[in-house]
Amino acid sequence: MKTNEINIPIDESIKLNGTLNVPSDAGSFVIFSHGSGSSRFSVRNRHVAEILNKEKIATLLIDLLTEKEDSVFENRFNIDLLTKRLVAVTSYMHKLPELKNLPIGYFGASTGAASALKAAEKLDDIIHAVVSRGGRPDLAKNSLGYVKAPTLLIIGSLDEQVIAMNRNAYELMQCDKKIEIVEGASHLFEEPGTLDKAADLATNWFKKHLYNVKVKTHAVHL
Repeated sequence: MKTNEINIPIDESIKLNGTLNVPSDAGSFVIFSHGSGSSRFSVRNRHVAEILNKEKIATLLIDLLTEKEDSVFENRFNIDLLTKRLVAVTSYMHKLPELKNLPIGYFGASTGAASALKAAEKLDDIIHAVVSRGGRPDLAKNSLGYVKAPTLLIIGSLDEQVIAMNRNAYELMQCDKKIEIVEGASHLFEEPGTLDKAADLATNWFKKHLYNVKVKTHAVHL
């Protein structure tokens, strides 16, 4: 497997840092959108990425804010800004020779699920699956009815407030959709075995919906 620390140019002054893992014979590609206060070094998301990599799924763990931007607390909840960055990152990665033929999915954690869903709406011709773990899809309320990508919402059984938010968001979605409740898991899936269960659910969802997708290789227009 090839692992690279990469810098993705957004404009002349901003570059975003990411970790790209591409297994040999990768058949699909998943971009991670982290929750507020997290980063590409998130232990939980890196663990999920490792499990996806074992199933021949390439992954990108990306910081959608620079260090300076992340120091401003409000930026972490600026879903429109994070969505714009995720769209730009996806456009850049979609053009790379080693990735351009791979169907793309998003994995969003916590507030990162909102930017993943909003970006999936904007890029509905190239985003073919979305997984939310402990996510806040309610923060993408105005986009939910327009998301076409099959979407899996994974929530811990102990995360009662977020379960309610996900159920409300689920009712607004018109795409192929599913909710999975992981028994014994809290918001961060820190309990033994719960993160592995969430990762298995995500892996199966991506394998189901990214397998044999006919990829459009044209450039994404921002």
